[in-house]
Amino acid sequence: MHWRRFFTVWIAAALAGGLALPLCAADARPVIVAFGDSLTAGFGLPPGESYPDDLQKLLDQHGLRYRVVNQGISGDTTEGGLDRVPQALELRPAVVILELGANDGLRGLPLTATRANLAAMIDQFRHGGAKVLLAGMTLPRNYGPDYIQGFEKVFHDLAREKHVALIPFLLEGVATDPKLMQPDALHPTAEGARRVAATVLGYLRPLLK
Repeated sequence: MHWRRFFTVWIAAALAGGLALPLCAADARPVIVAFGDSLTAGFGLPPGESYPDDLQKLLDQHGLRYRVVNQGISGDTTEGGLDRVPQALELRPAVVILELGANDGLRGLPLTATRANLAAMIDQFRHGGAKVLLAGMTLPRNYGPDYIQGFEKVFHDLAREKHVALIPFLLEGVATDPKLMQPDALHPTAEGARRVAATVLGYLRPLLK
């Protein structure tokens, strides 16, 4: 029997209940949730070129069988992120890369609120069984040394007090290179995102089984 006719007959029989159609196996890889704002969402980049997309490629290249889920929302603050934690926990993540706070700082929000929100997110993710990798951030120099120093200290203090892994500065080696940043000087280009993914992987690997 010609293969096309055989395939047609086989499908017809299956739909009629005569055969069991094979089911696609669910992706059983442990989940890494990239949880953040526009830096995670890939603002200004073509689809598939955010840092979580590049991180997935690097994991695959290194034979690390994890699935990265991008839960970045442009413009999100730590308050908004705290509201989204239950949605992320539905995925039962093994690891959460927590990248929030930059928009709090850019809006000049009280550092006490930013710290409290980040602390609550860390606690909830860990209670849900996930390891947390906290991404540190800084702010443009025109925000003043006192506010910037306090802002950066939030991440370092939380990492120490909560005993979670810390990326000291997510955009290390990227933010200071205009060729790796978009014209707004806030978001990385596609090449910049690849550099960010490589940085993240370096801090992420010790957390992977």
